[in-house]
Amino acid sequence: MKKFFLPVAVLLSATLYAQKDSLHTSDYDHAVQFLPFYTQQYIDHGRINAQWLSDDKFWYQDLTPEGTNYILVNPAKHTRINAFDQQKLAAALTSATGKNFIANKLQIRILDYSDNRIMLFEAAGKNWKADLTNYNIMEVGAAPQQHEPNRNEEISPDGKKAAFIKDYNLWVRDLATNETTQLTTDGVKDFGYATDNAGWKHSDRPILRWSPDSKKIATFQQDERKAGNMYLVETKVGHPVLHEWKYPLPGDSNIIMIQRVIINVDTPKVIRLQIPPDFHRGTLSDDISSSGTFDDVDWSPDGSQLAFVSTSRDHKVEKFRIANTVSGEVREVFEETVPTQYESGQGAINWRYLPQSNEIIWYSERDNWGHLYLYNAATGKLKNQVDKGNFVLTQLLKVDEKNRILYFLADGKDPVNPYFTHFFKIVHSIFIHHIQFPTYRYHLTRVLLVKCWRVAILVV
Repeated sequence: MKKFFLPVAVLLSATLYAQKDSLHTSDYDHAVQFLPFYTQQYIDHGRINAQWLSDDKFWYQDLTPEGTNYILVNPAKHTRINAFDQQKLAAALTSATGKNFIANKLQIRILDYSDNRIMLFEAAGKNWKADLTNYNIMEVGAAPQQHEPNRNEEISPDGKKAAFIKDYNLWVRDLATNETTQLTTDGVKDFGYATDNAGWKHSDRPILRWSPDSKKIATFQQDERKAGNMYLVETKVGHPVLHEWKYPLPGDSNIIMIQRVIINVDTPKVIRLQIPPDFHRGTLSDDISSSGTFDDVDWSPDGSQLAFVSTSRDHKVEKFRIANTVSGEVREVFEETVPTQYESGQGAINWRYLPQSNEIIWYSERDNWGHLYLYNAATGKLKNQVDKGNFVLTQLLKVDEKNRILYFLADGKDPVNPYFTHFFKIVHSIFIHHIQFPTYRYHLTRVLLVKCWRVAILVV
């Protein structure tokens, strides 16, 4: 492990700053060097970013005192090996390009890796194919130019379109031709589409959820016209800048409301859901996009239905609804009322709509612990409680609807420390009471990675 004396450096810096009359730009630049973005390079085994391959293996870079290692993991076989001989690959790249490649400082990106020891990878701006039995490499074309994604756009699942806001309306851009199409026309100031404004946070990015087939968008027209204003003065050299935005406060009679809509993309058309306006609320917080996307909506695979949850202003009433995305008709399925405040999980929304079996997995703390409940989506009747016990289910990770398997994280099962998080799965034809407890404990020295219902636990 490399030695990094951050506390001493901070104390010395603080002492020097105390002797100065004022701070300068160089002082701030010096302080920035201690942020995680810069100090990460000094932490061995400090960060693992799994990159999944086509056959459900994954690779990652592991920082060691000697340099960077490339590790290949096969979750199905529980194997963890060096992805390749870095000395031999560095020598092959040096010979092929005329540039000097150092084994423990390789900067490559593995694209694919097959069992017959053929690896496709990107290095030096080109794509390469390597035979790992003899380390013969062959150039197979220029690497595609990497573009930074536009944070104010939402890319469609097929990767062909990007939705964005312009003049209070929603537009889409064809990523191949850059041609833009206006989807809505009646958006105006303080009554725009997909507006990201919770009051205490706001941005220019659109809040929406694409359908799986990339043909529809679920979003809302946000009515802020009667909400009160908030002001913030930004001071700098010269004249100050006044910022103004809508920010309703507790006790205000007029707050932000949303009118839910479905938008057809290929032939632009707005279908308004046939319900009164909803409060700008989610099951995680007052922000309807606190998870990073349009919260509490779940598309059916064919895009014909949209399940969603409407939350009351005080977070005490949750209404589960299913909309017909062609007609806009909305069906009330069931309602849960709590005496304090409903939350659907800890940092993650834990309810799921299962259209194939016409069921709903719902999260509730009705027995004073956080557990899952199975509902009939047609009748709104409770079928059974899925898991039960003196523990809290924190995150529902995956639902294998076909095989009736749930994967989730939970706290409170460890007799020594209730804050340890464990990984569980539930297996049963009706999702009930068969819990398999793993022997692994998830804490700061272990990393849990999940994809396609396969699990790998890496001991760092």
